[in-house]
Amino acid sequence: MGSIYLIRHGQASFGADDYDVLSPIGIRQAEVLGAHLAQLGLRLDHCYSGDLRRQQHTAQAALAQFDAAGLGAPAIQIDPAFNEFDADAVIRALLPDLLTEEPEALHVLRNGAQNRAEFQRLFSKLVLRWVSGEHDKPDLQSWKDFVEQVRGGLERILAEADSKQNIAVFTSGGTITALLHLVTGIPAESAFGLNWQIVNTSLNRLKFRGSEVTLASFNSHVHLELLKAPELITYR
Repeated sequence: MGSIYLIRHGQASFGADDYDVLSPIGIRQAEVLGAHLAQLGLRLDHCYSGDLRRQQHTAQAALAQFDAAGLGAPAIQIDPAFNEFDADAVIRALLPDLLTEEPEALHVLRNGAQNRAEFQRLFSKLVLRWVSGEHDKPDLQSWKDFVEQVRGGLERILAEADSKQNIAVFTSGGTITALLHLVTGIPAESAFGLNWQIVNTSLNRLKFRGSEVTLASFNSHVHLELLKAPELITYR
């Protein structure tokens, strides 16, 4: 069987003007991941990334460690099917209806870096409304359409892959959640319960034979744990 390694991007710049940039910790996480995989002797046959900068930068920093170890690495193929869902659009579209029961939500969401726990609670509430399909808006990509976008990316990988190949996909937590939903059949609400536990640069492994895909491992971040540096274990 072949393996698809779903890799969440390194820590982005939460609370900054531009979230889609790796923080110094995010760059270090990606380098540690790449060095760990190179040390294991993993040879990648294909590498994919969404077109977000944090995803591509994670891929570049990790694969540079393969080159440094003399293993070589495949070129990064960009497929926007592996982009994260538009969290800002979800907030903008669904927040007005939430304000009647959460009047402080606008202030909290605008100042998320200073109110992390409350931000997460409210964001989780909005995401669950989104995945339910009961609050769809005309100009907002639905959860169903997002899942189909991700399904298309997975199907393209499988169509190009040979058995026993190792494939890396540098992506985001929401995309990994959609793939968990697709591969295991876990309800979307339960999948998002797992989403909040996905560590930056964690490894999630799918095994495949032809079009048959199964989940082999979830959220492995031993490469960070081995360093005994808690600051490297982040979730956003």
